[in-house]
Amino acid sequence: EPLAPGQIFLVEIEEKELGWCGHLRVGLTAHDPQSLEVVPEYSLPDLVNMGDTWVFAITRSHNRVAADGEEAPARARGPPREPFLLIEQVRIPRDTLVGRSRPGRYSHILDDLYKTNVLPATARRSRIGVLYAPQPDGTADMHIVINGEDMGPSARHLPTARPLYAVVDVFASTKSVRVIPVEYGFPSLQTLCRLVIQKHIVHRLAIDGLDLPLLLKSFCKHE
Repeated sequence: EPLAPGQIFLVEIEEKELGWCGHLRVGLTAHDPQSLEVVPEYSLPDLVNMGDTWVFAITRSHNRVAADGEEAPARARGPPREPFLLIEQVRIPRDTLVGRSRPGRYSHILDDLYKTNVLPATARRSRIGVLYAPQPDGTADMHIVINGEDMGPSARHLPTARPLYAVVDVFASTKSVRVIPVEYGFPSLQTLCRLVIQKHIVHRLAIDGLDLPLLLKSFCKHE
């Protein structure tokens, strides 16, 4: 289905494959997937060369596209603190957008990483989304969101007269991804409970000792 204006399409990197160069690619296309006789083997350059397609490789660093006559603003350093991500007029609960490392034997060592919500863009469990934000001139800007941080406009002046579809190219070292549903508006009661539980524990391994259903424990640990 095509994306609605401001609707984010979010995926989480589930499996990685060693020995490859390059990572996941994401973007938007105005080509209806059902109209394609053959899906191009590569989003870059095959799909992009068909026109009306904007796809970018996900790397450890990203550059924003400056508006005409402007310099690209510097990205803010450090983890995002606000509960909502605001892109133009779009307001998205940040909690769903943030990828977190899986708890394990050395989970206590990773707790600082966990609390600051920092994961490398190309790491397992990193969450990457794409959306488009309409502009006053009738076009749209494409935004890529990585672990709750807006990378800024990656492409400008996208046409909005035609439906736009999300593109996810599982490429090179990225072996598989899963689609993450995103809640809009107010966070759910389940999400609010998770935030309270996480706030009052020393580290994630402590969740296992709580008198909670197994599914809720897994939800609290973002598994």
